Amino acid sequence: MKKKFIAGLLVLCFLSVAAVPATQAFSLGDILKVGGIGFVVDKFSGPLNNFINTLTFKHGAGTDYATKVVPIITLGSGGYIGAAQVTGPQDLVDRTESVLQIEGNFNGKQFRVKALIPIDSKNPVNFSRVQGVGVSAEIDVKI
Repeated sequence: MKKKFIAGLLVLCFLSVAAVPATQAFSLGDILKVGGIGFVVDKFSGPLNNFINTLTFKHGAGTDYATKVVPIITLGSGGYIGAAQVTGPQDLVDRTESVLQIEGNFNGKQFRVKALIPIDSKNPVNFSRVQGVGVSAEIDVKI
């Protein structure tokens, strides 16, 4: 079990390197942090999804569409990872592997803009947008 865990964590770490721009310096600790958060998001995606659905139904804002928690991969002012709940028709939610967050500044630095795009890959370089799926929640992971 430990060997599978370590092997999985290493794979996540190497795949997560794609989320960090090549021009940004990063350390092994950064890679392990991103890989570890990705692992935690994958492990707790089911319970997180159920919690969000319960929370939204409790406040009268539930949905009849399918939902799923996936990692957020952020590009812009550095590479980060988090999680989001996506919602939409079941077949489209099943195709969604992650949410790409692209950040930029509008009007100088007066406005910070974050575009959240459901995609069919965990690779922020090679993906297709999943049309018809929306982001219904953002999950912050305490480090």
